[in-house]
Amino acid sequence: MKVEQLYTGCLAEAAYYIESNGEAAIIDPLRETEPYIKKLEERGAKLKYILETHFHADFVSGHLDLAKKTGATIVFGPNAVAEYDIHVAKDNEDLKLGDVTIRVLHTPGHTMESSTFLLIDENGKDNGIFTGDTLFIGDVGRPDLAVKTDLSREDLARHLYDSIYNKIMPLADDVIVYPGHGKGSACGKNMSDETTDTLGNQKEKNYALQPMEKEEFVEKVVDGLTPPPQYFPKNAMLNKKGYESFDSVIAKGLTALDPDTFEDVANAHEALIIDTRLPEEFVAGFIPNSIFIGVEGSFASWVGTLVVDLQHPILFIADEGKEEEVVTRLSRVGYDNTIGFLKGGIEAWKAAGKQLDYIKSINPHAFAELAEKTKTPTVVDVRRYSEFNQGHLLNANNIPLDYINDNMSRFNKEDEYYVHCAGGYRSVVTASILKARGFDNVVNIEEGFGGIQEKTNLPIVTDVLEPEA
Repeated sequence: MKVEQLYTGCLAEAAYYIESNGEAAIIDPLRETEPYIKKLEERGAKLKYILETHFHADFVSGHLDLAKKTGATIVFGPNAVAEYDIHVAKDNEDLKLGDVTIRVLHTPGHTMESSTFLLIDENGKDNGIFTGDTLFIGDVGRPDLAVKTDLSREDLARHLYDSIYNKIMPLADDVIVYPGHGKGSACGKNMSDETTDTLGNQKEKNYALQPMEKEEFVEKVVDGLTPPPQYFPKNAMLNKKGYESFDSVIAKGLTALDPDTFEDVANAHEALIIDTRLPEEFVAGFIPNSIFIGVEGSFASWVGTLVVDLQHPILFIADEGKEEEVVTRLSRVGYDNTIGFLKGGIEAWKAAGKQLDYIKSINPHAFAELAEKTKTPTVVDVRRYSEFNQGHLLNANNIPLDYINDNMSRFNKEDEYYVHCAGGYRSVVTASILKARGFDNVVNIEEGFGGIQEKTNLPIVTDVLEPEA
């Protein structure tokens, strides 16, 4: 028996490969199928099952393409309804895989079809549970992401309590927990850096697995939940309804366009231009009205948070060799209408004599000198509320990047804004959005709050703000 976690850091997502006696199963695959098919070929194994723990909201699964290419059966748990062929397993149904058994445990709560897959080894011993978004290391799944349901988040949290305490907690302490996500995912709020653990350890350390009554559990699980990114319900619907093949998306997105053609296509399609280079490269010169979302950061989740229309045409600028990565990561969150990239990058744009725009930047020392002289620079801190509440500049305005589209009325085109985040990525994203919308008096504070704390003596305060969004 072979069990392998296939972890993707930018989405904090874990897929799993299980193999026994020449037969394999893949749990919660990402959009691109090539890595899985290559692994199967290398191992000489036949894919029998594609197991989905639920209809994912934070990424588009690769189950459809993988099933078409391998002939494997797509399996969901009870209550799942999809617009393509699936096997809807019954609670406690056993699926044979070589010499091992995978038992489907219906564990509703995160969503109503959510299921946990219990791996039983060749000797009949419970080996591990693949919990999807039901149980994480250090947390449980948030109960507010189900699509098209009349159930409240409190209702779902009650179902989650029953699933945790009646289905998972009775299992042996040495059973390994294989969750669907790790720290950084928006599917939970208290996840650990670790991506596996024993169930016994989780029974001791996970706040949600401590002895408590159902209503106390509900209160703890729903406390502190912030609104999910806007793309979550859209991804869940794609996973239920189906989507364009990944191969077609890649072929379309990897269309190389010279500067003149790039400009023509952008105008003809009213395309969104996303610049995926490093932030310091972007501020030094970029195509007017383009938006910075760097591929070296949490690229896909930020695109999903900020770009409302999944089908809006997208053009992009990338460092040479990064083009396929950009299209792939966009497709993982359902942005399938990438229509090309700038051949030769920003250097080709410059060589063609085309216009560039710039974002003013200021280092922490210079900003501190300015703040001492003027006493009144308007500072916009775009970190999340939880970060802001741990410490921020005196009189800073907290407008988290996550909710920038809902807060544009708070900006005035006549005023000057000094924008910072934690380290310099999110502030450049924010500045690019403001510039594209006609707010020209935007200055990026380099190195972010970390640089301000380390290199200046500006006063830091910790008064607590309640989320407005």
